[in-house]
Amino acid sequence: MSYLGQEIGKLGFGLMRLPRLEDGQIDVPQVCQMVDAFLEAGFTYFDTAWIYGGSEDAIRQALVERHPRESYQLATKGISWICKTPEEAQAQFTTSLERTGAGYFDFYLLHMTGSGRQAAFEALGMWDFCLKQKEAGLIRHLGFSHHGKADELDQILTAHPEAEFVQLQVNYLDWESPLHESRKALEVCAKHNVPVVVMEPIRGGLLADPPKTVADVLAAADPDVSPAGWALRFVASQPNMITVLSGMSTLEQMQDNIRSMKGFEKLDEAGMQAIADAQAEFAKFDLVPCTACNYCAGACPENVGISGALLALNANRMFGRHVQEWIVGGSGKQKPSSCVECYACEAMCPQQLSIVDLLKEAAELIG
Repeated sequence: MSYLGQEIGKLGFGLMRLPRLEDGQIDVPQVCQMVDAFLEAGFTYFDTAWIYGGSEDAIRQALVERHPRESYQLATKGISWICKTPEEAQAQFTTSLERTGAGYFDFYLLHMTGSGRQAAFEALGMWDFCLKQKEAGLIRHLGFSHHGKADELDQILTAHPEAEFVQLQVNYLDWESPLHESRKALEVCAKHNVPVVVMEPIRGGLLADPPKTVADVLAAADPDVSPAGWALRFVASQPNMITVLSGMSTLEQMQDNIRSMKGFEKLDEAGMQAIADAQAEFAKFDLVPCTACNYCAGACPENVGISGALLALNANRMFGRHVQEWIVGGSGKQKPSSCVECYACEAMCPQQLSIVDLLKEAAELIG
């Protein structure tokens, strides 16, 4: 689509879950292959963040230093929750420019509003700071990513008409979720005439490998489309979309998503019914709405593999089995029984999960 004079494909490359080597470092050569395949397919939107460890450096090497600046759009984000002064918050922007080497950002976001976090951006003066960067030509489009209720989103957009876009968690599993209110949030953005970038369309990978009953429903509707492809197409079929981010971790995932989204056409009535049937099957499971963003991991003093523990819980609920998925983010991660109930993780969780209680349940399952 054309957005403010820029051509942007319906598939965006989310850079939070880049492939990593055994030592935990990002696999830059594979990222180069993924970037090249993405651009060659006609897609151009890349999304990173100051807090995505190593991601901004990796995209400098794989994209910025290898492709003309006008051939892509680069988005990044700055956080508020660890900043005590405006200078600390503003320094993130400078650091992101240095890490990426991009010269400017096509899209810049205040990262993770919701549950009162917007107040910190106000106190730090980040809206005014970002508008000054926009006037200086260092930001082309200013927006924010939102993890929270639709009514709070409405309040932010009312207070800040300067926001040109919003990034929202939207997927068919969270469509009517009382936590994320995906449908309602999209309606709020439409009311304000603000377009949307979608994050977590595959719900942290969950919708790429759903329970058999869900996969069977989708395969019966179109066996040539992968479960991940169905999830992407559903979201991209909604109105008011700029692009749909997929946090791809392998070249194979990139190739599958390209097949699903190149030459994209909106789902027809039969396709939407297939999604409704898949939603009905998912409703039979009591799943933890963890997206494996791993924001909690950086706050845990005991280095517990939190997202992996929650993945194990979901695997057991969906498939009746699990493996030791608590080993997340490389070696050295501790089992859920190592939790000391400090609650630092819960303060960082965009999904507002009761992580400590969930870890107790996971400890009974995997130690």
